[in-house]
This record gives sequence, structure tokens and C-alpha cells, in this order.
Amino acid sequence: MRRLRRRTTGTRAPLALALPALVAVAFLLLPLIGILARTSWGELGAHLTSPGTTDALKLSLVVSGWALLLSVVLGVPLAWLLARVDFPGKAFVRSLVLLPMVLPPTVGGVALLLAFGRRGVLGPWLENAFGITLPFSTAGAVVAATFVAMPFLVISLEGALGGLRPRYEETAASLGASPLRVFFTVTLPMVAPGLAAGAALTWARALGEFGATITFAGNLPGSTQTLPLQVYLLLQESPEAATSVSLLLLVIAMAVLIALRGRWTGTPDKAAKAPRAQATPEESEAAPPTARLSHGPADAGADADSGVKRQLWPLRAEVTGFNELTLAADPGTTIAVVGPNGAGKTTLLRALLGLTPRAHARLRLGDTDVTALPPHRRGVAWVPQDGALFPHLSALSNTAYGLRTQRVPRPEARRLAQEWLDRLGVGHLAHRKPSQLSGGQAQRVALARALAARPRLLLLDEPLAALDQTTRAHVRHTLRTHLADFAGVCLIVTHDPVEAVSLADRVLVLEDGRTLQDAAPADVTRHPRSPWVARMLGRNAWPGTATSDGLALQGGGHLVTADPLPAGTSALAVIAPEAVSVHRDRPGGSPRNIWQGTVREITTSGSRLRVLIGSAQAPDLVAEITPQAAAELGLADGVSVWTSVKATEATVVPL
Repeated sequence: MRRLRRRTTGTRAPLALALPALVAVAFLLLPLIGILARTSWGELGAHLTSPGTTDALKLSLVVSGWALLLSVVLGVPLAWLLARVDFPGKAFVRSLVLLPMVLPPTVGGVALLLAFGRRGVLGPWLENAFGITLPFSTAGAVVAATFVAMPFLVISLEGALGGLRPRYEETAASLGASPLRVFFTVTLPMVAPGLAAGAALTWARALGEFGATITFAGNLPGSTQTLPLQVYLLLQESPEAATSVSLLLLVIAMAVLIALRGRWTGTPDKAAKAPRAQATPEESEAAPPTARLSHGPADAGADADSGVKRQLWPLRAEVTGFNELTLAADPGTTIAVVGPNGAGKTTLLRALLGLTPRAHARLRLGDTDVTALPPHRRGVAWVPQDGALFPHLSALSNTAYGLRTQRVPRPEARRLAQEWLDRLGVGHLAHRKPSQLSGGQAQRVALARALAARPRLLLLDEPLAALDQTTRAHVRHTLRTHLADFAGVCLIVTHDPVEAVSLADRVLVLEDGRTLQDAAPADVTRHPRSPWVARMLGRNAWPGTATSDGLALQGGGHLVTADPLPAGTSALAVIAPEAVSVHRDRPGGSPRNIWQGTVREITTSGSRLRVLIGSAQAPDLVAEITPQAAAELGLADGVSVWTSVKATEATVVPL
């Protein structure tokens, strides 16, 4: 009973559950023991090599092989349809798939007779038009086996497809792959374990089919008498031989289940759960080559030295739906898209890709209107937050994927891909699979893949969010270097103010799908028009209504400013944390804004401390001071303090 302990809690399984479970195991095991106990081991070879048995085995292999082929040809598209497409009657179709699994096999055989028999629905037409007669023929045995076995393939593959994140397929489409190419180069390889499991179960089920076969195809030696039907015949003539043949079928079934190793039951594959390899510091932070290559791989034309005009791709977009905004940018522009969760940042990117019904984008790149084009023909490359590297391809093959979709010959595509990997400092990892790369390495490979595809528009959805600070700084520097020569426009969604300021030429602030602010990073930093953006930049942000001498705050209290707005104007007060003075006693002198409060939290920000102070006279306030000043003031959670802000240090922005 010790082995029945629950691993998660270490307690024993309740006796009321353990005993029925053991009875169930015995119930399933005893019939197998019966076959092993009653097998005539001395005559096993003779029984299995008899002419009738070998003929039935050969026929079973032929029938099950054809049934597997038909199941793959018909079942794979059906599984994809059920997993990927919503259509009327989907629940009914899925019920039809499951029906042969719960239907008595003999009833299935009768149904096949009524459908394909000489007096059935399609039988007369098949015989008159094509001369095909299915009942009581080998073809009929194949049809019967396919009918009962194909659901195993469909169910297994549908589950695998349902567990596959669409982001891989969407990324492949953004690299120029057509839907059919995506299916064969990304979808099928990634669901290969589920397909293999379903195929194995389908073959094993077809090999052991009995009821539908004998009802629809009969029991004709050499024509429809498969191995299960041979067992049925031998039970009447030679029970010992029937037991030997049953043992053969049992061994085959057990071999299939052992080979599956739990895939049918949903046990996660060890490879899928393996942690991402951790790179050495030298690999993770290796600097890219110092020698600059020409922009060749991502350039649609030659450089200026060649005398050929370079192709440029300005952006013009009108987005409607959840997002309502207009975008216009010249080539080489990088736009940081910021805003709170739910503001529509990712929806904007997906609208430009043509991947979401929530918003629609009328998109023009250069002189080409791509609005009506499918995602794979727009020339818009996408790097999602996790990179979405195809796990079955190496870093080099991942990077060459977009070039191959553009019909670039394989050697040339691999050469250009290697150049991009070298430029981003990960060329020495070209042979590795994504699971063997660190987070920073994988992100650089994803960027190389997008840039190598020579896009007209580059979309980056928080590409650096999952990286540590050191790796993020290096990748940010590399990305900034290459975006300087980019022939199109780049949009990067970020929550990092450093990325927004250092990478972007413009900052687009979204709120509820609308443009709240679109300006240069310096302007957004000095005059943020959103409390969220101000806080993202590390500022105190207090909304309120302008008065004659300052701002009446929404949370209560009053702020005196040096340059008040017209009274009644909705405004946002922005106060830098370093402009907040902290005192243990009420300060004297010139500050016109003084509040008493209590220290709520102290956190570290680089070499300085950020002190959150709550007050009944004003909203929560963040001050930034040195550790030495904090020690001299004796600051700690719960300590009573005074804060002051000069009127000249408060910036008021109209909303």
C-alpha cells in the first residue's frame, strides 16, 4: 500500500479508493494472464507458421496498412478543421467522429452494408459508374477497418493541434509562408508526436478489427479473413491454435502501447518539458562582430555606393474597430507603442498583420496598398514576446525560413541567414535547436529571422521583456544599431521606459485603443499626458482640475504650481521623484507644497532609494533619495515624515 501514497501530499490513499482500484487492476490483468497460462508454448511456432495463420496475417497487414493510409489522408484534414476552424455544425461533426468508437462493431457493419451494399445508398451507383463492389471483398475489409479506426487518429491529432499555440503558425505567416506551407513545415512537424500516436493506435485498431469486417466483408479465406477472423474460426476447430494467435495480437497491441509511452493519455513529452539550456556568460553576452556588414539581407535594393536607388517603405495606416487611430511614418522610423494593459497595443500589431477580427487596418507600405492581401503576402514581419522560434528547426533553419518562403535557393538562404546570426552575435549557435539556447540567444535569433526575411514593416511585441537586465541592454544596443539602417518602419510594444526612449524616434501612447499622445521621446518624458505613462517613466502623476494657483487633486488635496492652467481645465501634474524633499520635521523656507505623511515602502532603484509616502493631505508620493540620506533621516516603514515640493518643480499638462 505504500506505493499508493499521493506524491503531492505524502499521505496514504483512502482505503475506500485503494481497494476498488486494486480490484480494477486485477480485473484488467486476469484475462491477459489467462492467455499466457493457456498458451501451448511448445506448439506456438507451429501454430503461428501454419498456412492459414500466415495468410491471415499477411491480409491483416495489407488491410490495416491501407486503412491507416486512408485515415491519414482523410483524418488529418478533418482533425485540423475541428481544431482550427469554427463552423456551423462543428459539434455534430465531432459527434460523428466519435460515433464509431461507441457504436457496436456489428452495427457499424450493418450501417456500412446499408450505405455501400448493392442495395445501399451509394452501392448501386458505385457498381454502375465504376464497377466497384465493396461488400465481401478486400476493399470492403479496408473500408470497415477505416470506419472503426480513423477516429483514433482524428481525436489524437485534434488534441495535439488544440494544444499547439497559434503563435507559431502566425509567425510563419508573417515570414511569408502560405497557409499550405505553414501546415506542412510548421504545424505537422510540431504535432508529429500526436500524429504518430494517433497513427499507431489507428493501425493497431485496424489490425484487430472484427465485428464490422465480418458483417460487411464476410469471412472469406484469402480475401477478407483477417487475423481476428482467423482466431474466431480457430476457436471452433483448434482452441490451442486460437490462443497462440491471440497471443500474437496481444503482443502487437502491447508493443504499440509501450511505444506510445503515455502520449495517448496526455502525459507530457519529456522533451517538451525540458528547461531551456543556460548559456555560459561568454555565449550569452558575446558581442557581435565589430565589422559592419552592408545592409544587404534586409535591404530591398542596393546601397548608395552601387548607384542603384534603394527601395524604401513608408507606412500609412488607418485602423478601425477596437483601435481607432491613424499612423504615418517615414522609412527608418521606430515607434514605441506604450500604454496600460488592455490599451490595444497587441491588437494594433495584429491588425497590421491582418490576424485579428477586433480591428481592421487599411495599410499602405510604400506605393502598395496591402489591405486586401493575406498576412503572408503583406511583407510584415512579426516578433512576438517569446520569439516563437520553431522548436523542430535549428537556429540557422529558423533564420532562413523567411528567405525560403521567398523562393531563395537553399544555399543562398542559409548563407544570408548565417550573416544575420553573425551580425547579432549568435552565429556560433547556428546548429542549435531553440531548446538549447538561452533566453537572450533565442531572442536574437528571432530578431535575425525577422530581419533576414527583408520585411517592409517590422513589428516587435515586447521582444526584450523576458531577458535579464544585462542581456537586455546588449540586445537593445544590437537592435538599435540595425534599426538605424532599416528600410521600413518598426513598431515596438514595450513597458520599459529605457526601451521607449533609447530605441524609438516616436512614442505612441494608447488608451482604450485610441491615440493619447504621439510625440518624440523627450516630449513624452517632459510632458506625459497619461498617468500611466508618467508612472512608467518613474514620475509622480496626479490628475485633477486647474485652479487659479495650481491644481485641485482628484484624490483630495491641493497642489500649488508656478504656471497654472486656466481654471477648470482637466490636467495632470507630473512631479519627478528627485524633486521631492523628505524631512523628519516640518520644513521651513520657500516650498509652497508641504504635506505630512508616513513611509509605506522603501525600494532600491539602482544606487538610490525610492520611498513611497502616504498622506491624508495628498495622493501617494514617491521620493528618490540616497541611501546615506535615508540613514540620516532614520527612514523605515511606518516612520512619520514631512514632504515638500517646490511650485517650480511641478509640471502641469492639460488632458
